[in-house]
Amino acid sequence: MSSSLTKITSAARDLALGIALCVVISLLALGLTWIETAIFGAAWLEPLIMAILVGTLVRTAWAPGAAWRPGIAFSAKMLLEIAVFLLGASVSARAISAAGPNTLVLGIALVVALGIGASFTIGRLLGLPPKMATLIACGNAICGNSAIAAVAPVIGAKPEDVTASIAFTAVLGVAAVLTLPLLAVPLGMSIEQYGVFAGLTVYAVPQVLAATAPMGPVAIQIGTLVKLVRVLMLGPVVLLLSLLMRRQQAIAGRAAGRAPTKLNISRLVPWFILGFLGLAALRSLDLLPVPLLRPIATVTSALTVLSMAALGLGTDLKILAKAGGRVSLAVTISLLIMLTLSIGLIRLLAVH
Repeated sequence: MSSSLTKITSAARDLALGIALCVVISLLALGLTWIETAIFGAAWLEPLIMAILVGTLVRTAWAPGAAWRPGIAFSAKMLLEIAVFLLGASVSARAISAAGPNTLVLGIALVVALGIGASFTIGRLLGLPPKMATLIACGNAICGNSAIAAVAPVIGAKPEDVTASIAFTAVLGVAAVLTLPLLAVPLGMSIEQYGVFAGLTVYAVPQVLAATAPMGPVAIQIGTLVKLVRVLMLGPVVLLLSLLMRRQQAIAGRAAGRAPTKLNISRLVPWFILGFLGLAALRSLDLLPVPLLRPIATVTSALTVLSMAALGLGTDLKILAKAGGRVSLAVTISLLIMLTLSIGLIRLLAVH
């Protein structure tokens, strides 16, 4: 017993410095977001983005030594996986029935699928690595930062890939919020059509609220419902990516002459994805106590910010700068693809 306790204490001590550094950076990010809100009346850069930026700046000025690295790595991987698991509690399939006709729901799913495929292809044509192209595609097509954070551990993305994807997506997300309301009149959209348009293209739910607010409460309601249906696509997409990664590993193993491993669902699909789907199912069946939802959401948000601080600490700015032009172009073209697909869906379904 004492031996086990000693091992646990030793492991905790090894992790403590790095985790503490990530906590400090996260608190600094929250403070900067508060200052930003106090000055501008809104947080254009969310705590998640701030944590990455601050972490990256710290990493640029100072490279953490060996004593800090275990805790930073733990925060970037395990804490992010726990956050993705808890994210399932915020996803309810009941949003589908609230979004309207089944044809619209199927149309949203089709737009997400086409958006991911087209965005990934654009990223690869621009010379981006497959994993970074996947992050950008999922972020643009589903829910921005949350999708990137959820997909990253499944595909084994590098910290600099995650940082670059989130950074450029965040900048473009703010630009979309500011410019989308200006497109409603030139495109001849009704309030309902604009709600669908914003819900299909803007990244985060708060950004959807900001983009639809100028058009009134009806646009806000429709935009939010459409956005929630997009968020529901995250589970199936991440599950599919997990299966594809497993298949690639099996093929690589056979090519290297390794014996195939026994089929095991816990190895086939990461534990946090199974947990995500389980919590989403419980939420959809109203089996999660309502008083727990807000605390779970708070913990999820805190762990995500903490893990983003860790990712920032693992990011080399030179690598980020090298990929900057291609990443920004890929993100921009991906957003334009989503805008085009969204307009096409509105016209196809004759949304009024």
